[in-house]
Amino acid sequence: MGLWDGTGVPIREQFDYWQDVICREFVPLAAVNTGADPGFASTVETSALGSMNRASINSKAQITRRSHREIAVSDEAYFFVNLQLAGRCLATVSGKSSVVEPGDFVVVDTIEPYEFEFKGDWRMLSFRVQHDRITHRLSAFRSRLGTSIGSEGAGSAVTALMTSLSSLADDVPPAAADALVQAFESAVVGTLAATPAPADDCNRSNPLQAAVLEFVKRNYGDPELNADRVSRMFAISPRTLHALFEGTGSSFSRAFRQHFDVSPMELRRSHGAQTA
Repeated sequence: MGLWDGTGVPIREQFDYWQDVICREFVPLAAVNTGADPGFASTVETSALGSMNRASINSKAQITRRSHREIAVSDEAYFFVNLQLAGRCLATVSGKSSVVEPGDFVVVDTIEPYEFEFKGDWRMLSFRVQHDRITHRLSAFRSRLGTSIGSEGAGSAVTALMTSLSSLADDVPPAAADALVQAFESAVVGTLAATPAPADDCNRSNPLQAAVLEFVKRNYGDPELNADRVSRMFAISPRTLHALFEGTGSSFSRAFRQHFDVSPMELRRSHGAQTA
């Protein structure tokens, strides 16, 4: 087991400490500190379970990227399964973005670029799976990588396993550890297989626009859903939010109708009628 705690590091050195830890314990990454606070106190705790590495992470607002430059200097390949416990993450893979809310998880492949944007303090569980153990089984479902998956339906198997496996001691007998890792890998593959492939539309060229529309779709039943709330969620101004959809020649509501065939108000009313 390893524990890296940046709280005791001098404030001016905390971000450098964090970047060194994530590159050493995960894969080469480039991080950008986007927070307003001078310090960057973060913690990472890791432990092995058979061939899989488990990590519990607490950190600050940042953008973490794995570009072709970081991939080029990597000797090994992995899949990471990240379960968001607190805070929100905007995950971008292959030009498509997903909002990862607390309770959701996302899968990324370290042989292709990805980016995580965290708006504030956050906490997650991250499991590192050996690439060659599941890459062939995932070949038909690669379009689901980077997609935020909730804890309902098939996703509940992955979130439940991550929660329980994260608390296991390091001294699990090898045969038992291998069986548990195989069960987790199968749950990940099965959940991605059950997840609908993302729509291949024009929004792929604008990841933020696509992420906004996805967030609105996922929260259409919320009576408090409006432009101000969406702006706060993505840390942008209402003016910037509306500007995202100016290219369509319509307002945000009209752009929403264009994408989902109903207005936000009609969709909320429909949802209310279904749940009444």
